[in-house]
Amino acid sequence: MVKITQTRKEELEKELELLQTEGRKDVAEKIKTARDFGDLSENAEYDEAKKEQAALEARILEIEETLKNAEIVNEADVKKNVVSIGTKVTVKDEKFKEEVTYIIVGATEADPFENKISDESPVGKALIGAKKGAKVKVDTPVGENILEILKIENSKD
Repeated sequence: MVKITQTRKEELEKELELLQTEGRKDVAEKIKTARDFGDLSENAEYDEAKKEQAALEARILEIEETLKNAEIVNEADVKKNVVSIGTKVTVKDEKFKEEVTYIIVGATEADPFENKISDESPVGKALIGAKKGAKVKVDTPVGENILEILKIENSKD
């Protein structure tokens, strides 16, 4: 079972619809055009179009599988008194003496560039279930660290 937010579910459904309609149509057109070039055994355009088709179909299957096995976390229902998927949590990093805000998401949604961390990551695991004011120990590749939870909010706020 994969945990994803309602927002991510909607994003995946839109992507799936786009791939199944426009994506397949575009690839079919590329294959048709490449076939018109003649001999398929030495046709680089045809080979490339078939590879693109395989990648498209693999992505469609991946999204379908994710949606089929997803446990949806509705951010609107997330409680603000404990860290969970769908919360935005501000912590004080005791090692680096700085405040950092993370959004806790399921593994398929993690994006470190947007400070979206997975509930399965070392920091995410340490924070899940903790309350405001708690200090949690995190084992990281560069050693142990302590994070103090300063604020917990709904990620939609």
